[in-house]
Amino acid sequence: MHTKPRTLTLETFPLGPATSVAPWPTLDPFLLCVHHADAYPAGNDELGPVGSLAGRRIGNDFEGIDGFRMYHGERVPGFPQHPHRGFETVSLMRRGYLDHSDSLGAAARFGGGDVQWMTAGRGISHAEMFPLVASDAPNPAELFQVWLNLPRASKMAAPHFSMLWSETIPTIKRTDEAGRASEMTIVAGAVEAASPPAPPPESWASRADAHVAIWTLRLDPHARLTLPTSAAAEDTPRVLYFFRGSTLTLASEDGAAREPLAPRTGAVVLADQAIELEAGDDEVEVLVLQGRPIGEPVAAHGPFVMNTREELEATFREYRRTRFGGWPWPSDAPTHPRAAGRFARYPDGRVDHPPSPRR
Repeated sequence: MHTKPRTLTLETFPLGPATSVAPWPTLDPFLLCVHHADAYPAGNDELGPVGSLAGRRIGNDFEGIDGFRMYHGERVPGFPQHPHRGFETVSLMRRGYLDHSDSLGAAARFGGGDVQWMTAGRGISHAEMFPLVASDAPNPAELFQVWLNLPRASKMAAPHFSMLWSETIPTIKRTDEAGRASEMTIVAGAVEAASPPAPPPESWASRADAHVAIWTLRLDPHARLTLPTSAAAEDTPRVLYFFRGSTLTLASEDGAAREPLAPRTGAVVLADQAIELEAGDDEVEVLVLQGRPIGEPVAAHGPFVMNTREELEATFREYRRTRFGGWPWPSDAPTHPRAAGRFARYPDGRVDHPPSPRR
C-alpha cells in the first residue's frame, strides 16, 4: 500500500526578476505587495538625485536606468499626491527614507526599519516621496508596500495613520549550536511573548480572529528557523515570499517531507502547519503575509477598493467633487527639510519622534 506524500505547499509562484517592481501575487485579505529597491545616488539641494535625468520618462519612470527609478516624481523620486479609499497601506521602510504628507495635514519622515500603517477608510490623499538626504554619499532605498483590504463595515471609517518606529518593532533572534543566526521581525501578529505595536483600530489586523501577520525573516547560510504555528489559525493561508538568496528548503516538523524552493519564489502554506525553513549556501530573506480571508466581493480600480461597481462609481464622483478634503501643501510632491530627521506630525498637531534605542 502506497501512502500519498505529504505536501507542505499548497501553491508556488514566481516573483519575477529582482530588478522588477511588478506586484507579487497576494491572497485575501491582502490586495497588493510590491518590493522597491533603488540604488539612488547622492542628493542635490532639492533632495533629488545628482546628475542628469535625461532619457527618463519623467513623471512615469519605472525602467530602473542606472539602478534607480523616479516613479512619478519629477525632481525627487516617489509618488506625488494621490488618493485612496477602502483599504490600508502598510509601508515597511527597510533602507532610506520616505517623506509622507497627506490631506489631513499630517506629515512624517521615516526609514531604517520603521513602518507606516495608514487606514485610508472613507478617503485620504497623500504623497510618498523618497528624499535623498545624503549629499556626499549614495542613498539606497528599499521598502515593501503592502495593501491590506478593509471589510465592508470599515471601508468608510475615518482615515488614520500610525507610525511604528523600528525601536518598538520586536525582533526575535536565535543562534543554533553552530553559531548560525536567524531572526524574525514582527510588524503584525504576536509571536511568543513578542508583541508589535497595535494596528489601527479599524484594521482587519485589529481582530484577533483574523490572524493577520506581517513578518520579515533573515537566515544565515545553512541556518534553520521553524515558523510559529497556531491551532486557532486553522485553514488560514500564509504566503512566504522568498525574495533574497539562492536556496531555501521547507521541511515538516518530523523531517519526513522536504520541498526546495527556487530563488525568488512565493509559496502558500497554512498557518497551523509546523514548517522549518533551512537556508542554503548564502543568506536568505523572506517576507511573510498571513491572514484569514475577509471573504467579501472586491471591486477595485486604481487607488480605490470597494465592494461593488456602484460604490466605485460613487467614490470617483465624490473624489472629483471634494478631493477628500483638499490638499493643504504648496506642492503635489512635498518633502521635508534635509535635517528634519525621523518624525511624525499627526492631524491634531501632536508631534512624535522615535524613542531611545532599546538596550
